[in-house]
This record gives sequence, C-alpha cells and structure tokens, in this order.
Amino acid sequence: MKQTFSKWVKSLGRQKWTENWGIALGGGAARGIAHTGVLQFLEEKQLKPAYVTGTSAGALVGALYAFGKTPQEILELAREMTWMQVSGFSLSRYGILSNEDLAELITGQLGEVNFEDAPIPFACIATDITTGKGLVLDKGPVAEAVRASAAVPGIYIPVTINDRMLVDGGVVENVPISPLKSMGAEFILAVDLNGNDGYEEPGGVIDILLNAFDIAIDTTTRIQTRAADVLIRMNLESYSRTDASEADALFEAGYKGIQKQWSELEHLQS
Repeated sequence: MKQTFSKWVKSLGRQKWTENWGIALGGGAARGIAHTGVLQFLEEKQLKPAYVTGTSAGALVGALYAFGKTPQEILELAREMTWMQVSGFSLSRYGILSNEDLAELITGQLGEVNFEDAPIPFACIATDITTGKGLVLDKGPVAEAVRASAAVPGIYIPVTINDRMLVDGGVVENVPISPLKSMGAEFILAVDLNGNDGYEEPGGVIDILLNAFDIAIDTTTRIQTRAADVLIRMNLESYSRTDASEADALFEAGYKGIQKQWSELEHLQS
C-alpha cells in the first residue's frame, strides 16, 4: 500500500481533492472488466472523478463511464460481449483481425459522440506505429479513438486517424497518467490490471502474441505508475484475456482490489 493512499483519504474533506482528481484505467483486454468493480466502489464512497483516461480496454470502460454509463450498466454490457463480437477476420497485411465492430458497439451505446460532448472530460492513448510516439486522443469522434487505443499490434489492423496509423496505446503508456496531468488533475488514482508476476500459459498464437505484448510493456508501466498518488495493482493472471464469461468474477476482483487498500487504511487509523 502506498502511503499516499492514506494522504488521499485523509484529504477527502478538502474540496480540491473531491472535485479535481482523475482516474487512469489501464489496458488488459477482457480483464478490463475489473475496472467496473473499482468504479463501483468509488461510487459507493460518493467519489466521482473530475477526469477519466483510459488505454485499450481501459479506454472502452472509461469512455462508457465518462458518457454517463454506470459501472453496473458497463458490467451488464460486458456479460453479453464475446471476443468475436468486437473482432472480425481480416485479409489485411497489417493484422489478422479488425476491431471495426468495437466502434459500432460504442456508437450503439453512446451514439456518434465526440470527446467534447463528455459529461466527464475523457481522453485515451494510442501509439503512432510510424513514429513510435504516443498520441493523446481527446478531440473528435470517440468510437474511432477507442478503437485505435485497443488495436493490439500484430493482431488488429491499425486505425488511421488524421493520416496517422495508430495501434494500442499500451505500447507507450498502458496506464495513462500523463494525460490526466495535462487535463488539470491535482490528484491521480491509477489502476494497473497487469500487477502479476507471471503470465497465462498460452493456448494458441493469439495468447503468445498477447503474452509478448504484456511482457514488453510491464517494465515501463511499473516506472510510469510511480507518478500516481494512488496505485491499485491487481494480479489477474488467473483470468482469461479473451473470455468475458468471467465478467462477474472480474468485477469482484476490481471491487475487492480497491476495498482491500481502503480497509487497510481504516485499520491503521483505528
């Protein structure tokens, strides 16, 4: 537990913390459902972020939440999702799958919204595969931006936005803390879904590619998340990245992940 978590909770009575803090939701494929449990816990504590950022799966959950969907509504949507509902086979030389259906899912839930329409200011991260630089997406159509943020390289076809070929933001910042600072957040809670010490045993080529992707980004993520005031790291190694049938268990894992830190703090203060 980071000492700053205690500082944060002790400061909740101060207006600047309750009104000007942000949450960064990290990537993790189907494990991103755990974010709904974290958000549910915060809602029950009447803690609503002033800013939301997300990468990949975190971008999907973050977009839905920023536009007014409750954690329970997002969980219900996750229960109904399957890998193939947001993926389609492709003949492109740039990837074996397309995630165009993901954009359609978002549009079906939110309509054709732009970032500028969000009740809670929202941004997501993608990676320019040509320059190798991260790109903060915070203007224009939300659905295409989330789709770009979740386009795992080598698996999904890159998404072109403003003539830039974009892939998964996890390549550069899997837990998007830096955009929150630019947005004006004075306090940052970050959720890292890849806090495990090992990786799922591959069941096929997709799993091998995803393991390699996770291994490549985890060291960088551990360094980047030092900038968070509150860091929730979860070991979700036992959960599949592609099976949303574990939605309820992932919700519980997220809820208990933040609840444990809160309970430890209350014990220390008693």
